[in-house]
Amino acid sequence: MRKIASTRLLASQILETIPDAIVGVDKTGTIVQVNKQTELLFGYTHDELIGQPVEMLIPERIRQEHDQHRANFAEHPRVRQMGAGLDLYGKRKDGSEFSVEISLSPVNTEEGLLVLSAIRDVSARKKIEEELRKAHQELGARTDRQLYEYRTQLASIIDSSEDAIVGKDLNGIITSWNRGAQSIYGYSADEMMGRSVTILAPDDRSDEIPAILNKIRNGETVSHFESVRVTKDGRHLNISLTISPIRDTDGTIVGASVIGRDITANKRAEEQLRQAQKMEAIGRLAGGVAHDFNNILGIITACGELLQSRIAAQTGATQYLDNIRKAADRGATLTRQLLVFSRQQVVQPTVLDLNQRLRETSKLLRPLMGDDVEIVIVNRAPSSLVEADPVQLDQVVLNLAVNARDAMAKGGKLILETSIVDLDEELAAQHSPLQVGKYVLLAVSDTGSGMDQVTAGRIFEPFFTTKEIGKGTGLGLAVVYGIVRQSGGHILVYSEPSRGTTFKIYLPSAEDKIQAATDRDAAPLPARREGTRILLVEDDEIMRMLTREMLQEHGYSVLEAKDGQQAFELAFGNNERIDVLLTDVVMRGLSGPELVRQLTSSRPTMKIVFMSGYTGELLGGHDIFQQGTRFLEKPFTRATLLQTLEEALGKQA
Repeated sequence: MRKIASTRLLASQILETIPDAIVGVDKTGTIVQVNKQTELLFGYTHDELIGQPVEMLIPERIRQEHDQHRANFAEHPRVRQMGAGLDLYGKRKDGSEFSVEISLSPVNTEEGLLVLSAIRDVSARKKIEEELRKAHQELGARTDRQLYEYRTQLASIIDSSEDAIVGKDLNGIITSWNRGAQSIYGYSADEMMGRSVTILAPDDRSDEIPAILNKIRNGETVSHFESVRVTKDGRHLNISLTISPIRDTDGTIVGASVIGRDITANKRAEEQLRQAQKMEAIGRLAGGVAHDFNNILGIITACGELLQSRIAAQTGATQYLDNIRKAADRGATLTRQLLVFSRQQVVQPTVLDLNQRLRETSKLLRPLMGDDVEIVIVNRAPSSLVEADPVQLDQVVLNLAVNARDAMAKGGKLILETSIVDLDEELAAQHSPLQVGKYVLLAVSDTGSGMDQVTAGRIFEPFFTTKEIGKGTGLGLAVVYGIVRQSGGHILVYSEPSRGTTFKIYLPSAEDKIQAATDRDAAPLPARREGTRILLVEDDEIMRMLTREMLQEHGYSVLEAKDGQQAFELAFGNNERIDVLLTDVVMRGLSGPELVRQLTSSRPTMKIVFMSGYTGELLGGHDIFQQGTRFLEKPFTRATLLQTLEEALGKQA
């Protein structure tokens, strides 16, 4: 079984796309996470930073002030910007200091509250601001020649800045425009001089600039104001703005200087991180619900099967028992979907050719899509080898096809396209959390109604649906998301209203794998196992009783325990042979995997079968699961229980 990437790994990959230095600090002030930009900015390596106190990045003379800021943040954790009105400094490995701005964000983790600090070097901006202040102060005291040289030097500094530095009068008319502004907004100085700065504001922010100009007229400075601006080619950028009054030699305010920095990449990465945390939290909730519900379904299924073996067919009660079984099966299907979304389901990945699999799956798609939808399969590579669970892969394609069918009420085209892509560092950063390497790309496109950006941002949330009540559970795309992430891949969606939708699924290439794709044949029902001894460990009393009865009816001799500790005591207090340990995974105190570790040394021939409704991630962290142990997914039927035990026992008498 593939061990899935944790949220922390996903978050680390996202943070690498942020151009600022990111430092994660725990409640003790210890550095627990940094990105590559932190190494470049401070001159330390990753290993030199992790586990060290954050004070190593702060000059000694202001550490006491920093400790106070950190204590205030811990008392009232919230996203906040530090820098306005404060002189903040960082300290490099070589001892040099530089001016910084810091954005603080609290992040709740299983280990407690972490503080993520986005640190930005603003030395160049501070230098420009200081030069501007000096210019205003010394303007009247200089000769014409000195004034000319000073202005030339100042203009050179301003023009070399990567930030947009714009001058405007009190009516918002642009009076200066540097190269940074041209690079960010796309307009040249000739295009912008003499025009109103409102050309940069989107329609929904038309009142924003007049309000800022009013503050400037009153002598106020607007620091680190985050807004949205529109480029020449129509793109919307997130911009951090600092606007300061410009005064003449008499001190009269005559205009404003604006320093703008493009923070679009930061905002995008922050949103990705928030979305990853939200999806992970929802996944944990879904997995917990599925676990509890599976235990209930297991009891219903076992009771139904035991009753059916005791009630004669002529009583007419069997039809009701059949209905109970069918309802339990439907409930089990629902919980499996929840477990797939939460990536807590045990899967059986195998190396397969996605091209060949799509050809087989298309046979199911044609009757599903109807005569008015054309299905087109495009293979841009002779083979597309991936390592995935074939049943889950079919489920991904079918779920996406069903959604495409619903979006094409009047017919259209469904396109399934495969290709091989190599992601370098630049492309991997654009497709976070993917890493550098070779991937198989599966693109599923339709010519349907499409969706807006708000809807596209929520489609992978469980139970979110745009369909009418009764026509969708809202789990289809959530399941797709879970399967793709569990397979080590990533899924992106591109859509616009009335222009169709494309889902792009990136799965790691498995060209280097030599395992062949095989399908398991259904095994025949096993013969009775008279006298075979089982140690049954189950913390749910009803489920334990029902499982014991099913085993005893098939000839097994059963020792039962309510938890891991009792099972351990039974095993050591009993000198008789124990052929199989059938144990739940998640139990209070001694867990199933821990119980196995403690028993296998003294009973090396004992076979192991785990059972649970919530096991994928837990078992994935234990090597014992990869050493031939069996897994029984709750709820299970009597036939599944007996067949799994038979496989574990093999030819043992």
